[in-house]
Amino acid sequence: MSEQSLPDDARPEYTDTLPEYAERVLDVAELIPPGRVMTYGDVAEWLGEGGPRQVGRVMALYGGAVPWWRVVRADGVLLPGHELRALGHYRAEGTPLKEAGRAAEGHLPRLDMRRARWDGGGRAEGHT
Repeated sequence: MSEQSLPDDARPEYTDTLPEYAERVLDVAELIPPGRVMTYGDVAEWLGEGGPRQVGRVMALYGGAVPWWRVVRADGVLLPGHELRALGHYRAEGTPLKEAGRAAEGHLPRLDMRRARWDGGGRAEGHT
């Protein structure tokens, strides 16, 4: 994804300050309770701007300081390249998983999105 597809305030400026859009995305990630997840699209919808790709880009660039494993793909597949780290967090937090069948590549489970997905219940009125 090119930086041109990000909202103006989400383009990396390579300074010590975080773009405003990135700060908002990371704030939402921090609200997600342990054992629950939101999709990239859910976060964009919560914010009322951007889309799944923009949220994913923010998480890739700046998400290391927040619970990044709680912002996920809509299909429940674990983040490529970070599967084992994420899986450790999911198991520690009791995040609902669907165990992988023997035919699944790497035999890694997926998130049980029906049970793990969080809609911001109770905290939505305080977001900006």
